[in-house]
Amino acid sequence: MLYLRALLQGLAALPTAAPELRAKLDARAREEGWPALHAELAVVDPEAAGRISPNDSQRIQRALEVCLTAGEPISKLQRNTVSPLAGWPLRQWALVPADRSALHDRLEERFTAMMAAGFLEEVRALRARGDLTPHHPSMRAVGYRQLWGHLDGAYDLTEAVRRGVIATRQLAKRQLTWLRSLRQEFEMEWLDPHTAEVSLNRDISRELAKLGL
Repeated sequence: MLYLRALLQGLAALPTAAPELRAKLDARAREEGWPALHAELAVVDPEAAGRISPNDSQRIQRALEVCLTAGEPISKLQRNTVSPLAGWPLRQWALVPADRSALHDRLEERFTAMMAAGFLEEVRALRARGDLTPHHPSMRAVGYRQLWGHLDGAYDLTEAVRRGVIATRQLAKRQLTWLRSLRQEFEMEWLDPHTAEVSLNRDISRELAKLGL
C-alpha cells in the first residue's frame, strides 16, 4: 500500500537516515519507552502521530528523525508531493474480506504453511550470519521478530508461532485501517474477495473499454 500511495500522491523528498540521531532516539526509547516518544511526536507533528501507533517504533523514530533533521514535520513534507499519475483517469479497488473470522483463519493457515516451508530455518540462517540483530528493521518484521525471540531462548516454538500469528493479524488490522483512509481519500471501491471475482472483472473490463483498450 506504500507503493500505491506513492503512485497516488508521489513520494516526499525526505532527508536520509541520521545514524547518530537514531542511536540517541533508540537510547531514549530504552529508558522512556516508545509511547513517550510518540507523545513527543504528537506535539511536533500531531498529524503524523495520529496515524502512527504508540508502539510502532520504526515509524515513530523516522518521523522524529525527519522533523529534527529537516526542521519540518514529516506530514507537511509528505503533503507537498505530486503524483506521477496526475491527470490520468484512475480507479482503485481493494479486496477486503467481509468475514474477519475467515480472514484470521486464512492468516493462521498462511503462517503455518510458512513454517512448514522452512521459515524457522530461514531465520536461524539469518541469525547465524552474525551481521544482523533483533534491532535491524528487517528482523523486526512480522514473524522474523517472534522466531528470533524463540532462537534467543525467550520462549518455546509453540509460543513463537502463536505470537507470530497474533502479529500477522495485527498487521492485517493496520492495513485495513490504512485502506479505510485511502477509501475516503481516493474514492476506493471495496470488494469482498470471496464474492468479487465476477464483479471485479466486469468493472475492470468496462473501464478499459472506455479507454479503448
